[in-house]
Amino acid sequence: MAIGIALGNWQTRRAEEKIAVAAQSHERGMQAPIVLGGGGGKQQYDRVGSRAHPTYRRVQVTGEFVQSWPVFLDNRPHAGRAGFYLAMPFKIAGSDEHVLVLRGWLPRDPREYGRLPEYATPAGTTTVEGIIVAGAGHVMQLGAAAPIKPGAIVQNLEVEDMARASGLRLAPYFVQQSGPPAPGDALVRDWPAPDTGVDKHRGYAVQWYALAAMAALFFVITGFRSGRKQVE
Repeated sequence: MAIGIALGNWQTRRAEEKIAVAAQSHERGMQAPIVLGGGGGKQQYDRVGSRAHPTYRRVQVTGEFVQSWPVFLDNRPHAGRAGFYLAMPFKIAGSDEHVLVLRGWLPRDPREYGRLPEYATPAGTTTVEGIIVAGAGHVMQLGAAAPIKPGAIVQNLEVEDMARASGLRLAPYFVQQSGPPAPGDALVRDWPAPDTGVDKHRGYAVQWYALAAMAALFFVITGFRSGRKQVE
């Protein structure tokens, strides 16, 4: 009983912690954007990695996309359709540093599995707004991971692996690009809400509390039967 109650309380506290994190993330998303490597009156980071980068904080960065290094993240469905997330390095203006931008979702061609979707990329200097995220989300990996190279279709992508493959200096996070795509562009930026795992912890808590209740019921039943035997 004690173990079940203690573990149920622990899972309840974990759920409350995740709720607090979600509230903090929402608050960060409402703050003014951080400028990466740029000037102006907004808060800025002079160098990528020079300060802590809070997850789900809005950012603004000026530079240009490295168009020779697109990577497609497979098994990313949207609105019932199969598709990809397009990830592309973005060189920050005035430096040799880059940030990996999740540009949006693209549909898969249902007639030809390996065909890459068409998309538009701004040429020259442009400004990107988005939200800092720790990762691009993970899906089940079957078999060996595909090598990371320009135009590769991969299941999952880590910043460290992209940095090694491309030789680029990358910030240790992704920027999930926001805002509407260019006219005629197929990119969709209807990003799913982050899963905090609150329901999972609540479910575990219910299971542990149920186990404690079963232990209490077992104790009462066996004690009652033992008492009856002693009376007889």
